[in-house]
Amino acid sequence: MSNSNINLIDSFQEFKEFKNIDRPTVITVLEEVFRSMIRRRFGTDENVDVIVNPDNGDLEIWRTRVVVEDEFSEDDDLEIELAEARKHDEDLEVGDDFIEQITLESFGRRAILAARQTLVSKVLELEKDEVFKKYKDREGELVIGEVYQIWKKEILVLDEDGNELILPKSEQIPADYFKKGDGIRAVVHKVDMMNNNPKIIISRTAPAFLQRLFELEVPEIFDGLITIKKIVREPGERAKVAVESYDDRIDPVGACVGMKGSRIHGIVRELRNENIDVINFTTNHSLYIARALSPARISSIKIDEENKTAAVYLKSDQVSLAIGRGGHNIKLAGKLTGYEIDVYRENDEFDEDVDIEEFSDEIESWVIDELKRVGLDSAKSVLSLSEEELVRRTDLEEDTIRDIVRILQAEFE
Repeated sequence: MSNSNINLIDSFQEFKEFKNIDRPTVITVLEEVFRSMIRRRFGTDENVDVIVNPDNGDLEIWRTRVVVEDEFSEDDDLEIELAEARKHDEDLEVGDDFIEQITLESFGRRAILAARQTLVSKVLELEKDEVFKKYKDREGELVIGEVYQIWKKEILVLDEDGNELILPKSEQIPADYFKKGDGIRAVVHKVDMMNNNPKIIISRTAPAFLQRLFELEVPEIFDGLITIKKIVREPGERAKVAVESYDDRIDPVGACVGMKGSRIHGIVRELRNENIDVINFTTNHSLYIARALSPARISSIKIDEENKTAAVYLKSDQVSLAIGRGGHNIKLAGKLTGYEIDVYRENDEFDEDVDIEEFSDEIESWVIDELKRVGLDSAKSVLSLSEEELVRRTDLEEDTIRDIVRILQAEFE
């Protein structure tokens, strides 16, 4: 066997190792490449059989021509004269089929190398198409991979088949930290073809990631006894999950949390200690909003169905809980329920209090904005907290807090 033949057979062995490509497809590709070679050499492949064994790299090419009278051949690619045929088989007669095996060596080294290159190119294209289709069908599903390379704006992850997955910085939880070789879990977020290469974006911040984790940890969700109605997240900070049970005997919140938090603890760790509020879904809008503002306790709610707004009244010590650190709690409650929620202190109209905006001539606007951000929108709400607590809740300096307290106290003296 010549070296050119060996090189081509080596190519076959490569194709055995290609991922995601089934055997019939490999055979079809190989056969088409060789039929193309045959057409270039003989003008037609109609009378040629190509037999490929992708398991061991064996290839057989058989050409059939009809035996005709000497000097009566009209097409040497389809016919062979009797005298020529009898050089190979003395028993042949006019009208018989003359079958001969075509060796790879007869095509020439250049043709064989070109075929090998075409073969590799076609199979690589098939491989890319198969990866694209595979992951396009898996959008929203959980995927497990290994961190292969870490860049400033993204991480390259390899799945179990060696396919490349991209985890952008924007799809990472802020507290995520990975090093090469670490295992990683995420969901398939987006799959595109970029310059004929599949680009698979995975995410750890998508609500679907939290849903898949719940499905893993809570058998009742996996079995369909409990359904997740909606998930909203501020990745790494807080998430709210509305659940509903189709079985009256099952407490959906209790099932999701587990005994002493056993089920939800694993999810919280995976999400870098993201606070997760699991609430019972209801079609009662007032009750749903009240549950969504957990852990705050609501005194009363006024709902405007037409404008999709809700005025929520709470005791003073519950306002900051309803708003949450950085406003995350009220923001997520609004997203979960679909209502724009405003919080008010209970009985504001009867209390001698002053809106924090009234002090804009003495307190800078950015300071007022910071106080309002953490739910402190009146003078008494600020004065109800110690200076240490105010420093802890806001991003303000101690001296600034002392000045604010002095200004507000003067209002009530």
